[in-house]
Amino acid sequence: MEARENDKIITFEQYYDPMLAHIIRTRLEDNGIPCFIADENTLAANPIYNQAVGGIKLKIFERDLARCREILAETGDMHLQDHHEVDDETNTVVTCPYCSSTNVKFMPGRNEKQGWLSSILPNILPSYTTKDWHCYNCTRDFE
Repeated sequence: MEARENDKIITFEQYYDPMLAHIIRTRLEDNGIPCFIADENTLAANPIYNQAVGGIKLKIFERDLARCREILAETGDMHLQDHHEVDDETNTVVTCPYCSSTNVKFMPGRNEKQGWLSSILPNILPSYTTKDWHCYNCTRDFE
């Protein structure tokens, strides 16, 4: 379907997970819906801007809005399949403070700034091991 001069481009959905945005884009394109992703490069270069920019945006023509909703309704809501970790202390979903992703896991800390002693002590004293949250989207650790 060709773009017409008076076609309006709108934001169909916003994502904080680039992979999910590409999965939805591919699903729409496979069904003949022309679409593109905006702000992905900005957020890849500066993940801290994720909240300010509003995430990665999937853009479509306004005339395709109803059809896009039908296509995604057939396969179910992809957001329901998002991975979520819950912090036991606060009982809330953990999000990365750098990129706002929920693709995180609680694991042994890998803080390189602590020096050589911190890499040896966990082997000698297992109770010394520190744990941090790790984000799989921006690959950063946080407390």
